[in-house]
Amino acid sequence: MSAVEEFMPAPTSVEAAERRLAACDWRAFAEEMDGYGCAILPGLLTPEECADLASAYPHAEHFRSHVLMARHGFGKGEYRYYRYPLPDLIGGLRTALYPHLAEIANHWNERMGLPIRYPEAHEDFLGHCHAVGQTRPTPLLLQYVPGDFNCLHQDLYGDLAFPIQVAFLLSEPGRDFTGGEFVLTEQRPRTQSRAEVVPLRQGDAVAFAVHHRPVRGSKGDYRVNLRHGVSRLRSGLRHSLGIIFHDAR
Repeated sequence: MSAVEEFMPAPTSVEAAERRLAACDWRAFAEEMDGYGCAILPGLLTPEECADLASAYPHAEHFRSHVLMARHGFGKGEYRYYRYPLPDLIGGLRTALYPHLAEIANHWNERMGLPIRYPEAHEDFLGHCHAVGQTRPTPLLLQYVPGDFNCLHQDLYGDLAFPIQVAFLLSEPGRDFTGGEFVLTEQRPRTQSRAEVVPLRQGDAVAFAVHHRPVRGSKGDYRVNLRHGVSRLRSGLRHSLGIIFHDAR
């Protein structure tokens, strides 16, 4: 068994995730990604799965680190990074989502004139990460209480980064919390920034650009810069799951 295979999910969990993703309209998804830098995958998790994932937050044995945002100027709130091996559901989704996103990522890099191309299998991409010393898992569970927020940022953990990531909302807006909207900003050259507020329900996922994406202009494609965050929570308790496809140093 290779060093990377040791951290990969069991084939059965990947197959289950692939069956779940088979119902998605990937053509419409790609069009949304190209047009706006983000796209929703509705209802990927059941309410029971959301509750189960959120309930693990207090149990430190599932995680490799605990971050209080205010200590680092990241905002106000907290999150925990999972340790390897990842829970079956998270590992399966990470592996099964990757090929769909890699196709878009390669198309984007071609349009932006970037030489990097991403392999078809997530296992192969993780091999590249580990070869440059990025070996720590990056999926994370986030928790917000009233007054918490996440500053606009980019999740870059080393020289090698996959350009798309996915966030799952585990709580139900209006019932479990108010406020706490997922927000993207896009900075285009020589113009004002564009904001995107993504309407998510419990179990929905949003895929979005980590750093750059191409935009078609009158003289061809050009590169824009994106950041993401979460607006201030007004009431209640909000949990979300982040799946990042590159590992960290």
